[in-house]
Amino acid sequence: MASAAEQLAANLNMSSFSKATELKKRIWFTLGALIVYRLGTYIPVPGVDATVMGQLLAQHQGGILGMFDMFTGGALGRMAVFALNIMPYISASIIIQLLSTALPSMEAMKKEGEAGRKKLNEYTRYLTVFIALFQAYGIAVGLENMTAHGASAVVAPGMFFIASCVVTLVGGTMFLMWLGEQITSRGVGNGISLIIFAGIVANLPHALASLFELGRTGALSPIFVVIFLVLAIAVIGFIVFMEQAQRRVVIQYPKRQVGNRIFGGDSTHMPLKVNTAGVIPPIFASSVLLIPVTISGFMSGHSMPGWLSVLGQQLGQGQPLYMLFYAAMILFFSYFYAAITFNPEETAENLRKQGGFIPGIRPGANTATYFDRILSRLTAIGALYLVVVCLLPQILISKYNVPFYFGGTSLIIIVSVTIDTVTQIQSHLVAHQYSGLIRKQRNRGSRSGIQGGVRRR
Repeated sequence: MASAAEQLAANLNMSSFSKATELKKRIWFTLGALIVYRLGTYIPVPGVDATVMGQLLAQHQGGILGMFDMFTGGALGRMAVFALNIMPYISASIIIQLLSTALPSMEAMKKEGEAGRKKLNEYTRYLTVFIALFQAYGIAVGLENMTAHGASAVVAPGMFFIASCVVTLVGGTMFLMWLGEQITSRGVGNGISLIIFAGIVANLPHALASLFELGRTGALSPIFVVIFLVLAIAVIGFIVFMEQAQRRVVIQYPKRQVGNRIFGGDSTHMPLKVNTAGVIPPIFASSVLLIPVTISGFMSGHSMPGWLSVLGQQLGQGQPLYMLFYAAMILFFSYFYAAITFNPEETAENLRKQGGFIPGIRPGANTATYFDRILSRLTAIGALYLVVVCLLPQILISKYNVPFYFGGTSLIIIVSVTIDTVTQIQSHLVAHQYSGLIRKQRNRGSRSGIQGGVRRR
């Protein structure tokens, strides 16, 4: 029976998908936009020797720049126009969200609805340009000081190269920001997350080949390779379980009588996810960690201050300071994002206005306190889950030189974005089914009205 029901549901979904022309347009638009993004990761910045750049990045592959190259889909290693990727936009979003909770004027703007949201998005774009300019200038200056085997990474150093490099990199970031917004509004899924997702997934085959090559050459034990792959599958399953885990809060609505009919008296539930913040904390934490070491990772030791060189070494992959900062920022962003996405006082007030209540909890302040206590505990579990999944693979990466694509951060991004995109596709299919049923009902009503009029005549 269960298998027959599942088969029937699958057939209905396939039938709905074949008729959902709007959803197919959205999917094709999303695929086309991601193809454009991948093509941009192969367009080089003018004046950079790609061979020298690849050699230089290979020297830093085990460091944080290797993770940066993973997020950019290999664009950094090829020094393409999308080398900065979408990270400046993510950093700007972090700063604007922090300011919107700290400054009363920006907090009031956030409560203004659509107009306030557009204003905050405008501020985020301006700040993205500033951060991208800062990072692009640091990369351009650093490229002029980089050499490999006596060859310079820049063909013709000078102000013209710096200006062209900055304009190209900033333009690439702004284009990706626009492309991500277009995917969100006209495609399927979150555009910014899908761009990062596409960059990681695109290099997964190469990462698998590198892992098998390490096993073939004896650099890694074949048994260790098998165990690592099994562990990666287990981690993916654990991530799927935690991303789907919920705490369901029972909501009761009282009965009310209108005339001779009784309404209400129903019991429903409010789902609260264990990992409320989703993939945001690891991405935010990685983005913040990349800012102070972007320049130091490209500059040679004699061309930068000593404290910056020490900072770059201490924030290297697998270093204790890196682990500490990474875990602390994941915890911070988990609580921060949960606080800005779920307001216990507002939720309790809305329940009170609708007549709903939690059994055993008085409406109003007590309900808000109850929600706050549940959210704090769930966020603690979700944050610890993110820390464990993100940090344990880092130990394997730093100790056994396993590719970053099997790290916890990349796996969380892949699983979370996949779940979110599939959920949105299912929502579009359900909406299409309901619209089809409504159209059929209207057509039946109009036909019955015509037939009734004919009979009366």
